[in-house]
Amino acid sequence: MSTPDMEGLVEAARDGDRTAFDEIVRRTYRDVYTLAVRLMDDQEDAGDVVQDVYVRAFRGLRRFRGDSAIGTWLYRITANCAATSMRRRARHRHDRLDSEHAVVDGRPESDPVLGAEASMVRSDVDAAVRGLPARLRAVVLLRDVHDFSHHEIAEQLGITESAAKVRLHRARKRLRVALGMSTDGGSDSGAAVDEEGSIRAG
Repeated sequence: MSTPDMEGLVEAARDGDRTAFDEIVRRTYRDVYTLAVRLMDDQEDAGDVVQDVYVRAFRGLRRFRGDSAIGTWLYRITANCAATSMRRRARHRHDRLDSEHAVVDGRPESDPVLGAEASMVRSDVDAAVRGLPARLRAVVLLRDVHDFSHHEIAEQLGITESAAKVRLHRARKRLRVALGMSTDGGSDSGAAVDEEGSIRAG
């Protein structure tokens, strides 16, 4: 998400330059949308989340101190907006469990192609993640895909740090079962488990 002149764009946008903010949106949109789709598992809902993200970012940009990269800051806003949307969706219960929604591949186009077998593994992992309940899916994506700390996850989702750790443990356990992996990390699926327990494609 970051580029050598992103800091200059941020500074200009903070000073009210709408063209600079539009350029920030253009450069970050794909990554923000990818995270929103993965969190919401619904492209329409993700689009609404992304709109909310950039509205909040525009309003809050003057308070952005640059302690982290603009991309990290936008990820945090995305997680927060998605959590709010999921709570709202849970209240209204418009679950569309029979629908199939594509998950956007967040890997850069320059990533090496690992072949058809690796693609199948990634597809299996994506499907397993989509099959998780929303509250578990959010935690495992923020931790294992976007490397949020437990504290950051708790802060963005409005839960305790202990709850975040419990949800992550449950999510990983369900993923291992879905992927046919044993509790010791062994697998016939081609996926692998690192030392912390996060699941990744082999």
